[in-house]
Parts: sequence; C-alpha cells; structure tokens
Amino acid sequence: MGKIILLIVGAMIFTSCYRIDSKTYKATGYSERVRFIILHYTAIDRERSIRALTQEKVSSHYLVTDKRQDPIYQLVSLEKRAWHAGISEFAGRTNLNDSSIGIEIVNKGYKKMIVDLDMENEVKNIANRKFYPYKDYQIKKIGRLLQDLVKEYKISPKNILGHSDVAPTRKQDPGPMFPWEQLYKEYGVGAWYEDEDFHKFYDEGLYEKYSEADIQMELRRYGYGIKISGKNDGETIKVIGAFQSHFRPIRVTGEMDLETFAILKALNQKYSL
Repeated sequence: MGKIILLIVGAMIFTSCYRIDSKTYKATGYSERVRFIILHYTAIDRERSIRALTQEKVSSHYLVTDKRQDPIYQLVSLEKRAWHAGISEFAGRTNLNDSSIGIEIVNKGYKKMIVDLDMENEVKNIANRKFYPYKDYQIKKIGRLLQDLVKEYKISPKNILGHSDVAPTRKQDPGPMFPWEQLYKEYGVGAWYEDEDFHKFYDEGLYEKYSEADIQMELRRYGYGIKISGKNDGETIKVIGAFQSHFRPIRVTGEMDLETFAILKALNQKYSL
C-alpha cells in the first residue's frame, strides 16, 4: 500500500503518493555493516554481568554465561550498535561499535595481586597474574555462534578479535586463557598461523635486521592501531602484549622476541592486507 505525505506550505496543502519497489532492481555495490566480532570477559559474576549489560551504559549483542543450562542471551539486535568496544581501532577502522558484534563471556578475568599496583608495567604483569579458565561448554557455545555469524556476515578470520586487540592500551580481555587456537582448529573460526610459515620466519638473522619501526610496521600491517615511533615505548609494549595474549599466551611479556616475531610474520604471510 502506498503512503500519503501531506506537505503544508503556508495555507496550502499538497499530497503526494508513492510506493517502494525493493524487487525490480538490485545494487551490487554494497557491503555488510558488520565487519568485526569482538570478544570480552565480564570480570564479574553472572548476576552482576546481566545487570551491568542490561541496566547500565554498556551493552553487548550476546552474553554467554557460566551456567551450562543457560542459553546464549541476545541483548541487542544485530541491526543496532551495542556499546562494548569504546575507543577502538583495527585494520584502519576506528570506533568499532559501528561495525562489530560484541560477545561478552562471564569470566572473572584474573585474581588481583600486589604486583598489579605497578601500573607502568601493567602488560608485563599479565605473566604474573592468575587468569581464570573458561568452561568447556562456554567455548562450545561460542564456537557454534561464531560459525553462524561468520557465515551470515562473511567476516574475515582476522576480524574475530579480543577487546585487547582493538584497545590494547586500555584492555586485556578476553585474556591469555581464551583458547583462540582451539576455536580455529575445532570450529574453523578466527585467525591462526601455519607451522610451515612460522618455521620459515624463525630466523635469528632475519629477526636481527628488523628495527623497532619495522616491528611496529608489521604489527600495523596485521591490523593493530599503533604509531610508528621507532621506539620501544609504552604503547608498543602494550600492543605486543595484546598480540602475545592472542597468539602466544604461554609467555606474555610485552617484549618482542624471535618466537613472537616469527608468529607475526607468519600471520602477515597468510592474511596479508
């Protein structure tokens, strides 16, 4: 049925009828709004997570609780922006609330320790923190959900990220206990490097040729928002820490080394921009 619009100009009234035809012609020049999926831990328990994500000024599209019998709760329609990423950047895009799906996972994060008071070495403290593991059934739910979302929105493997990947100077979730490798190998979602490429780039002579600026360029090439300062500054330490938390969680130091270098180069070989 057509719609009638009334236009009032001075004392005169005009009527205009129109209808929308969404079938005859279709454009080919468009893309999906959703380009990223960002995973978080809530750092609080189930009940407080639900309250925080439904009653406060933060939200996510989905919530995966730590109760086996719970469904995955959808809190925000996928057509709408959830407020989960904050100030964020990846692959040259900023303000990722505009182009992402947010998934919050009930997980307490890490136990607070005295060493955490040393904020200048915050990323290095990841190695000294005791992070809480995720439940097997949480990972199973997340794996299946990601499979469906990737298929629906044609999301690139490297665009399935942690909050720490898109906001490395501010965030550490979902932390080094989140099983990125398992999701890649068992569910076929997310990015991971090939062993053959890793061994090719595990070359001390090659690594020694790379300056601080070269390392920063490689991190930026993968997608991280990092300034090319040529210095081992605080931002660089935090970005390397975020990268290690995702791809080499067994030893997160915030310092580049040969193994981290080889993983980074292998990823850029596989997922070149």
